[in-house]
Amino acid sequence: MTVTIGRRELLAALGGAAAAWPLAARAQRQPAVPVIGFLSGRSPSDAPYILVPFRQGLKEAGFVEGQNVTIEYRWAIGQYDRLPAQAAELVQKPVAVLVSAGGEPAALAAKAATSTIPIVFTIGDDPVKLGLVASYNRPGGNLTGINIFTTTLEAKRLGLLHELVPQAAAIGVLLNANFPAAERQLRDVQGAARAIGLQIPALRANIDREIEVAFETVASQRIAALAVAASPFFTTRRDKAV
Repeated sequence: MTVTIGRRELLAALGGAAAAWPLAARAQRQPAVPVIGFLSGRSPSDAPYILVPFRQGLKEAGFVEGQNVTIEYRWAIGQYDRLPAQAAELVQKPVAVLVSAGGEPAALAAKAATSTIPIVFTIGDDPVKLGLVASYNRPGGNLTGINIFTTTLEAKRLGLLHELVPQAAAIGVLLNANFPAAERQLRDVQGAARAIGLQIPALRANIDREIEVAFETVASQRIAALAVAASPFFTTRRDKAV
């Protein structure tokens, strides 16, 4: 069942969930020490807040990395086109369970890679709309996970920026067009902007240089503020956005 809890508790529960999958069902294919695949669209440098409670959850379930369980990590570092090959590589090992953390692209790549290995995901969008599960009550298939609703907060971010610069006639929004929720994020921001009479110039960045171009545009057009939409791509490049 898909539920919503606090982030720390959420990721601790994820660790327990990953360890709790029935490993014995594939014991004939698995090495003596079970292997968990960890797939993320982010980078190791911004992952400690995920990995610490994840490992703690595993420990509480009786699994300690390097002792009685092995974890194979794959990081896309915001380059989503890497994820399908990384997911396929983990499936071929094979892993006992596949953990997808760090955004919708990783979860979608994991789903495409296997219909039999259990997958536990954390995402910020509706898993039903994304086609990851059949419903909240009955996920079906081999996936289950948690939606933390980060991609639904774009209108709130816009509202906070408007409070900071109430005199602004325009506030920009920076989107990663390769992120599955990008168009819905834009619609949400545009709807919120209309309600308060704001113009919303939409800027898009799919590669590093385009982030620089977006900020150059903000400066040249004298846009008062910029809302950066949720996306693992921007998370892994936050040093470019400050």
